[in-house]
Amino acid sequence: MPRDPGQTARLIRRLSWDEIDGAWLESLAALARDEDLAGAGLVHRPARPGDPSAELLRNNLHGRARLVARRPLVVAGLGMMTPILAAYGHQCRGRALVPEGAHVPAGTVVAEVTGPTTNLLSLERILLNFLQRLSGVATFTAEHVNALGNTTTKLLDTRKTTPGFRVLEKYAVGQGGGYNHRLGLYDRLMVKDNHLAADGATSAADRLTQLVKRARTERPDLLLEVEVDNLEQIGPVLAAGADIILLDNFSLPHLRQAVAFIRGRAWCEISGGVTLASLPELGQIGPDFISCGALTHSAPWVDLGLDWD
Repeated sequence: MPRDPGQTARLIRRLSWDEIDGAWLESLAALARDEDLAGAGLVHRPARPGDPSAELLRNNLHGRARLVARRPLVVAGLGMMTPILAAYGHQCRGRALVPEGAHVPAGTVVAEVTGPTTNLLSLERILLNFLQRLSGVATFTAEHVNALGNTTTKLLDTRKTTPGFRVLEKYAVGQGGGYNHRLGLYDRLMVKDNHLAADGATSAADRLTQLVKRARTERPDLLLEVEVDNLEQIGPVLAAGADIILLDNFSLPHLRQAVAFIRGRAWCEISGGVTLASLPELGQIGPDFISCGALTHSAPWVDLGLDWD
């Protein structure tokens, strides 16, 4: 079927913070706290939980600390301050000083936190863990978006995310300028070679076409994406009604042929082995999308520190 411009909002998105369940964030913050203070995850918990180092302080004064970027980075995850600070006591407060998604130079104060000094000492590492990870994903994504260059091609993430952390990592991808592919198995039909194998089929075009037609009939409410690994599969899959064709690990010459053949007839996505070095050339080929698992599974943490006033 012809490519439908009205499908754009269903194809890609940028997850917003308001879409993330606040109760889930609170439970995630509480779990991180309990790992640190009470041995959550262990069969034998400590007999005396807490932070004995912070408890050595004779005076539990009201303190203030600044969250500082130690290197240039893209900020993501400042919304985690609220559930984390609440998990350590309602006297703790936080204030963001830059917007989410901001590209900031080294030395920028991105937020400040206030509260009892013992609480702030205990929560420091948990707060930094979340913000360093999420800002790391956003910063790494921004580097990939820049490498893609001046093109209409959109950079997508994948489901190769940290278990239990997907929503936050995909949110961070959006803050870095990327886009979200499907959030889970539930929100798109995606027919891949493993589905063929599990269904007793081979990679032959006719068997692939049958599965595509079945998918279109049984779930017409969902977009249908089909992974192909050779040029011969593309024509039958288009005829069967795929919305998106995923070109998996094609050579550059075959990518050029495939993208030209698909253009205007369906949405086209390139995937497999995408790197910073390969993105400029892939973008020049002109697919609608390029998906890159490295945005989440290989993003390094960035250096943020908590400096006390």
